[in-house]
Amino acid sequence: MKRTIFVALLAICDLAMPSCSIVRGLKTDGKNGPNIFSFEQREVDTIANGEYTFQFPIGKRAYWIDTTHFANAAHPCEYMTFLEAFTKESTTQGLLVIHDDSIVYERYWGNFSADRMATIFSVSKSITSLMCGIAVDDGYIRSIDDPVTDYLPELKRKDPMWKKLTIRHLLDMRSGLDFDDTYDVNWEGLKNLSAMAKLNYGHNIQKQIQGLKFRCEPGTQFRYESMTSAILGVVIERASGKRFADYLSERVWKPLGMEHPAVVNIDSRKHDNAHTFGGISTTIHDLAKIGCLYLNNGMWNGCRIVSEEWIRQTVDCDTSDHGYHFNWYNINYDGYIRPEYSGYYALGIYEQVLYVNPYKNLVMVRIGLHNHGYTRIPVLFEQMSDVWPKKKQ
Repeated sequence: MKRTIFVALLAICDLAMPSCSIVRGLKTDGKNGPNIFSFEQREVDTIANGEYTFQFPIGKRAYWIDTTHFANAAHPCEYMTFLEAFTKESTTQGLLVIHDDSIVYERYWGNFSADRMATIFSVSKSITSLMCGIAVDDGYIRSIDDPVTDYLPELKRKDPMWKKLTIRHLLDMRSGLDFDDTYDVNWEGLKNLSAMAKLNYGHNIQKQIQGLKFRCEPGTQFRYESMTSAILGVVIERASGKRFADYLSERVWKPLGMEHPAVVNIDSRKHDNAHTFGGISTTIHDLAKIGCLYLNNGMWNGCRIVSEEWIRQTVDCDTSDHGYHFNWYNINYDGYIRPEYSGYYALGIYEQVLYVNPYKNLVMVRIGLHNHGYTRIPVLFEQMSDVWPKKKQ
């Protein structure tokens, strides 16, 4: 009965409000929601690369990855090979392992390849965090303890809570905003689904930001919200005076020698607000370079891209807030015992993963269509890294 009413509401919405975000989302991505190739039907800005390109050298191949057995973190009594873990009840498309700055393992499924772009979803939040650090280094943002209203002054006329919301709160998902990430199509979640659909498919993100309310005082509670990274993206654009795609191109894509241009979804051509919360699409090799940048403490090819202090603040082990800090995760799965030399990672829906282990000099990337909970990809990467010797000092 509830599903019938919901479908009827969608039909009414489609007739009465052709711009309805839920309907627009269904028309764009279908009932199963966005996928890693949805950007091909979206409005996007191009993140240009430059004439200089860097290609990872090929190192000694780690063929043992396919056949080594491990205890499944999701089903501890079950043992399987790493290759089985990436394929059983999972639709992994690409897997890349960089050790000592060289490719030691690379595998693709279906028609995916090293040159094909894929949307990395909330891994985009981690790149937005990187751009925030760069904006601080460049002097565009004075301090991450500045209130958001220093950069978005129009919010001063809204809820007084806006004056208490800082950039640090956005980075740590402690905004206090009344916004809930949900992709569940059900009656109870209709309000939240509508808000998330509007963020993904609406035409004016800044207008949506201005209509937000607070559920608690900023800084008092952690709750994962894509809206905080959307606001952070607007802050970066306002502070720098540059489009997010252009700034990312200038300070990251070109200096790192990305082999391909990337794209970022935008709300509309009219408003041109980048989907800094989940809309970046790139290739697996170029994404790995972001991991190598963090691995090398913000340096690339002898040049400083972001301050070492920003990297330190990002990756220092902090298991509070579900291990989420500066839009990166520490390994923090319930029941999983962290090894002594553990890493950190960026994570997107369907388990797009960029994993970095500074103790083992490892970067691992997984791109997938889905992951059905059979394996936890970040834990799997952690287990893989545990068999490598600690890097030489």
